[in-house]
Amino acid sequence: MKLNLDLACPSSPEWLAAVLQDFDAFLQDHADCERKASAMAMSFVAKYPDRPAIIPELIATAIEELEHFQQVYELMQQRGIALAHSMGEDPYVKALIKRCHSGREERFLDRLLIASVVETRGAERFRLVSEAQEDREMHRFYKILWASEAKHGHIFVKMALNYFERGRVYDRLAWWIEREAEVLQGLAIRSALH
Repeated sequence: MKLNLDLACPSSPEWLAAVLQDFDAFLQDHADCERKASAMAMSFVAKYPDRPAIIPELIATAIEELEHFQQVYELMQQRGIALAHSMGEDPYVKALIKRCHSGREERFLDRLLIASVVETRGAERFRLVSEAQEDREMHRFYKILWASEAKHGHIFVKMALNYFERGRVYDRLAWWIEREAEVLQGLAIRSALH
């Protein structure tokens, strides 16, 4: 059973250059993304209480994402960086969600697979950020996060396989991987995770 996925396109060197050029802004966005990821996992619990097979993992994922927020916030405090005044919409996630099916079951599958793709993209980008760090602690910090995000990408595929036939999950996942590449390539480059 394949739980991981391969992205259709890599993040661009221009994206990494933008992040490294304004790392404070990247940290602010990263903190916001961790808060949103925690809330997203808990929103699945709220919307799908009839799916008990996935609730424990969703709760654990929400807690882990909140712990990541805490870690990023502590890092920001050490560097004298404030949280952003407001959490804006993420154009990447918004564009993906616009492509969801509208039926309850279809949307449930799509949201799980979007979560998988988003986490996988986060892992890829954290790896790039880690590898670009000269500071050993920052290198280590983002290496740990990269492994965690990759694991979350797997978890959401596994959750989908609890409720949907394998072929349907992987066919739809392949479709989402292509849509994610289209969305990513259409976005303006900025110092943000997405």
